[in-house]
Amino acid sequence: MGDAPSPREVRSYRAWGAARRFTNGVRDPAFRELLQLIDGGPMHQCPPPVLLPDGAAAFRAMIEAIDAALEEVLLETYILRDDKLGESVQQALVRAAARGVRTYVLVDAVGSMGTHDRFWDSLTEQGVVVRHFHRFWHHPLEALRRDHRKLLVCDRRVSFTGGMNIGEEYGSSIRARHDVWRDTFVQIEGSVARELAAVFAEGWDRARGPTLPGLEYVSWSDDAHASPQQNVAAVGTLALQHRLQSALQRQMQRRLGRQRDRRRGRRVRRDVDVASPDDRAILVLDPRPGRGQREMLGVLAALLGGARARLWITTPYFAPPTRALSLLLAAARRGVDVRLLLPSERTDVPLIRHAAHGVYRTLLESGVRIFEYERATLHAKTMVVDGHASLIGSSNLDFRSFWLNAECNVLVFDDACAAALERSFHEDLANSHEITMDEWRQWTWAHRVLDRTARALRWAL
Repeated sequence: MGDAPSPREVRSYRAWGAARRFTNGVRDPAFRELLQLIDGGPMHQCPPPVLLPDGAAAFRAMIEAIDAALEEVLLETYILRDDKLGESVQQALVRAAARGVRTYVLVDAVGSMGTHDRFWDSLTEQGVVVRHFHRFWHHPLEALRRDHRKLLVCDRRVSFTGGMNIGEEYGSSIRARHDVWRDTFVQIEGSVARELAAVFAEGWDRARGPTLPGLEYVSWSDDAHASPQQNVAAVGTLALQHRLQSALQRQMQRRLGRQRDRRRGRRVRRDVDVASPDDRAILVLDPRPGRGQREMLGVLAALLGGARARLWITTPYFAPPTRALSLLLAAARRGVDVRLLLPSERTDVPLIRHAAHGVYRTLLESGVRIFEYERATLHAKTMVVDGHASLIGSSNLDFRSFWLNAECNVLVFDDACAAALERSFHEDLANSHEITMDEWRQWTWAHRVLDRTARALRWAL
């Protein structure tokens, strides 16, 4: 077992070097301690997570959870389409509201801009509370900052997260096979669901949603710890106090709140089922602009440093910062089996694919194996390390996810979940084409020029 990292190493984001010292890598108990020092969040003990790599199965499970909800449904997604799948989710939400269940829907204003107003009106008229994140007229100076999270939390007991938006392209039993998108979700129960409810509350607050009862969270708008569990008199008193404060005082409070937020890195948590070093454990990683971004990068660096045998990554948009790329290359050079599953020509963003191609030669020369998925449009965002640590969520390995989007990911420490993710990875490889150095050398000069240009512009993609 390696020595526990010092606070200085964590503060300076030397997570990769600290993880390299652990004899057992991601299996070392000190590795979990390192991540908690970086992120500040708890390690939740929980029942076995259920991996959902198939869209049809994922949406069946989600609709069943909504139908079983007794008190509350929280749904947050980047895209909610008004197609057949979207309508089936809509109907489940309406059924929940009709039973008296508190039902809240948060969608990104840009991601879901193609959905007609009558879809939202129908939800609202039947008791579902709907909010759109970052409408242009609410936040005109922050239009680039989007809510990319995908969450469903029912009764703060059952939760789902991953990379799937809500649309027919994700439901393999709904559309023709050639139109299906390949993605992954995970179902989790236990106290982690309460934390994911707090993640929802943060975006809900930013979208000017009404108070959610019984949650403590970091208010996005004010950078202050908000407790919605207040009585009417307390709310009135607070409102009066805010009106009496000067603009200068409010500005100072926001500044101090941001400083405190950066120090803590997390929102307040209660009623957590804390995992012991030998338990199955889950850590929630939910960066958003202004909070948690460096922590997310630190955790990724630690995973790269803690890998000892296998490091398998699936991502649709591969344009990492230079530092992150160098750590990935270092893992391959020290003998770790590093594999990347990336999109083929069926990608929905060709320019990002060219940005990835811009580093293929460097990756291949360092021993990284690269596969391009050909069966469908790849959209899954997962990482599995040494058959033990599994990262599943909404974050891509690109600038937008690192610095502009609100994201949600879960890091699962469990051999069974990792084995399921590795099996899914192998199945995807059977439908993929491996890129070799000989093949790369046959690419035309025009292709390579476009690759280098896209790589140079990766910060703007």
